Order: sequence, then C-alpha cells, then structure tokens
Amino acid sequence: MRSVRVHLGERSYSISIGRGALGRLGQAAKRFFPGGRALVVTDRNVAPILGERVLRALGRGGCDASLCAVPAGERSKSLAQLSKLFDRLAVLRIERGCGVVALGGGVVGDLAGFAAAVYLRGLPYIQVPTSLLALVDSAVGGKTAVDHKAGKNLIGAFYQPAAVIADVAALRTLPERHYRAGLAEVVKHAAIADPRLFSFLENNAARVRRREAGVMERVVAVNCRIKARVVEADEREAGVRETLNFGHTLGHAVEMMAGYSSSLYHG
Repeated sequence: MRSVRVHLGERSYSISIGRGALGRLGQAAKRFFPGGRALVVTDRNVAPILGERVLRALGRGGCDASLCAVPAGERSKSLAQLSKLFDRLAVLRIERGCGVVALGGGVVGDLAGFAAAVYLRGLPYIQVPTSLLALVDSAVGGKTAVDHKAGKNLIGAFYQPAAVIADVAALRTLPERHYRAGLAEVVKHAAIADPRLFSFLENNAARVRRREAGVMERVVAVNCRIKARVVEADEREAGVRETLNFGHTLGHAVEMMAGYSSSLYHG
C-alpha cells in the first residue's frame, strides 16, 4: 500500500493507493462522517460491480449509507442530475457531519464533488475512483463541476476531498477502451513532468497493457505525486496548474462539438 499526501494546509488529505485500498473506506468514513450517514453516488455501470461492497465497507465503519446510481457518461454532468442528487440528500436527511462518497470515474467524481461543495454550504466527501483517468487525475485536486450547453465544466467549484481511496484492483473491471483513455492521461503527465515515468512506461508497456497490479500501483502513485505537487503550488489554476491542461483545451472543445457522446471519450 502506498500513500501520497496533498499538502494544502487545513484542506490537506491523503491518497491511499494499492490493491485492497477499499478496505480503508470504513475507517475513513468513521473519521470524516461523524454524523454516521452518507450518500454514495455512482453510475449504473459501476453500481452492480462495486456498490454493495462499498456499502458494506461503510457499514463496518458505522456509516449508514445509501446508493444513488446515475446514467453512465458525460451527459450526467448536468444541472438536472445535480438537482436529483440534492433531492436525494434532502430525503435522506443528510446533515452537516454526514457526507458523500464519489464511487466511479471522472463524471461521477465531478458531479458528486460539486454536490458536496454546495449542499449545506459544503459536506465532506471521499473520492473512490474506479477508472484509470480518475485514479491518476480527476479524483485528485478538488476540481468539481457540471457542464453547460455553452461549454464543459462551466459551473463548478474548487473543493478538496477529505480523502481519496484508490484501489487499483478496480482497473480489472474497466473495458479496454476506457482503460486506454486513462493511459493517455498517464502519458500526458509523464510528458509534462517526469521523464523517468516516461521511460518506465516505454520499458514496461506490455505489463501496463496487461494491467499488472504491482506495476499499476506504481504508475498511479507516481501520477498522483505529480498531480499533488502541481495542486500544492497552484490550487486554483492561476499559473503552473494550467500545464495539466496540455491537450485538454482542444479536447474539451471537440467533446462539446460531439455532444458529449460515447463515440468520443475524454483522453
């Protein structure tokens, strides 16, 4: 098990990385959700695979949790889905001291994180990324948002999670196309920030493609350290954090022109 600390003063948090990291979720919930209740936001692809396991893990930490599954895909990053999450939080009587768990890829993390940022003026939330893209990028750094017809991520907030639980075993559940989309982000980080990671990827390409857990634990940890260093230096993207947008500015425009359809994936 590896750990990466994101140092942001009182908003600092840890990223737990490794096989079986999900077992730490109950302990994290006990610490960060003293109210003993949580809403787990996921999508309809991840829910049947990991939903019950996550609810059991939270239960072992004394947290009474409910599951809310949104449709998979970028179109769920909408004000309409956000409003539905608010309805669910209200019905469950989620109060300050309770929390939100984002179980899924970047879409779920952005949506659930933004809901946590604004409901009751801020609830603690825990990121449990399940896609490679989320593991190495979107779950770290506190960017939360939904899309608008005028553009991607136009309505959002910088709001850091209380913790990130990065279980690399989840990579085994990913379709190949989703996995490769995440690899594009890994290569981007190596290209802009870490020549040694770039060499490691070149020398271990076959093992990375096979998703070997030990190799991917190292890859995820190095990527999280890269992201953490940039976020620590520029949390609100006023300068150096813009380097992380290498390729994204054009990519976001292309995604919007494609109507955020599944024919074109982020990454």
